[in-house]
Amino acid sequence: MDKITGLELRSTVTSDGRLVLDLAEMTLDPPGADEVMVRVEAAPINPSDIGLLFGPADPRTIERGGTPDRPTLTATMPERALAGLKARLDQPSPVGNEGAGTVLHAGENARHLMGKRVGMLGGAMYAQYRKLPARDCVALPDDASAADGASMFVNPLTALGFTETMRAEGHSAIVHTAAASNLGQMLNRICLKDGIPLVSIVRSEAQRQLLLEQGATHVVDISAEGYEAALTEAIAETGATIAFDAIGGGNQAARILAAMETAAQRKMTAYSRYGSDVFKQVYIYGALDPSPTVLDRWVGLTWSVGGWLLTPFLTKLGLEGIMRLRARVLAELKTTFASHYTATISLREALDPDIARAYLRRATGEKYLIDPSR
Repeated sequence: MDKITGLELRSTVTSDGRLVLDLAEMTLDPPGADEVMVRVEAAPINPSDIGLLFGPADPRTIERGGTPDRPTLTATMPERALAGLKARLDQPSPVGNEGAGTVLHAGENARHLMGKRVGMLGGAMYAQYRKLPARDCVALPDDASAADGASMFVNPLTALGFTETMRAEGHSAIVHTAAASNLGQMLNRICLKDGIPLVSIVRSEAQRQLLLEQGATHVVDISAEGYEAALTEAIAETGATIAFDAIGGGNQAARILAAMETAAQRKMTAYSRYGSDVFKQVYIYGALDPSPTVLDRWVGLTWSVGGWLLTPFLTKLGLEGIMRLRARVLAELKTTFASHYTATISLREALDPDIARAYLRRATGEKYLIDPSR
């Protein structure tokens, strides 16, 4: 086969403090023996993608540039953020953790994927074509569209990672924040199917009703009067001692630990100035609130707060465990692990300032899908 030329969306942070998004032409050599060439037809915009795509750029400063055929989008980076971005200054970075599309060409050891629609993980998915190792592709069921398979890795494996971590660390129930998100709804379906008690924290009554309609039992609205009491009761009923927090900043982690400690102290038969001996764990896996994480000490002394990321979890899980999780996702792709999208946009539309501001809001229930083939 000949080389293939296509467009790729790239994000650059310049040394003078600007973010520049543009569409660059790339030329791909034919795939090697263990590689495939895929026409990308769907790639979701996940919060982790937004982190690389925009970083800490100020959305209020977004400006349109370039031409209709090759648009650009620029924004201002806070000066204080540049010190932490030295390694990527003036280095164009391709974006898009996962996606799906059709295999156009396959190396001799990957002929079984020729012509198949596949889900892909490996970065640089906001591109018209992607060459990657066959091992990073999963053939989709015949009745699955590219949109069905586009989000089969990050959110499904993250949600399953929460339940795997829960079991591995000896817990029996979970608390989850920002729980009306696509990921939160997916985790709710997993927990219902697997019989895992789940306490879902949301930020409005509408979100609470959304999860209740989907079968959730313990849903707590952080904006409602009596939130702490309701959270404590839900934790006491479920016995949850591990939480996964998508918010990150503020005092949400501390409020969860306090509710866990209050629930634990109800079972104590004697006073201890050190609090209960029930171990409580909060993992921060997101940064919806970029402000500092605030912890107070009135939660006993048997607790921990740490970070949780998908890639280190999968590395620790090992190949056999990864394949087990992937097999489950594939089997339940259109049920437990189904994703729903607010809109499907082209690469050029992803650089439209109004559309960019919309997906940057990361509003609950809103998820955008890029179709680079459009």
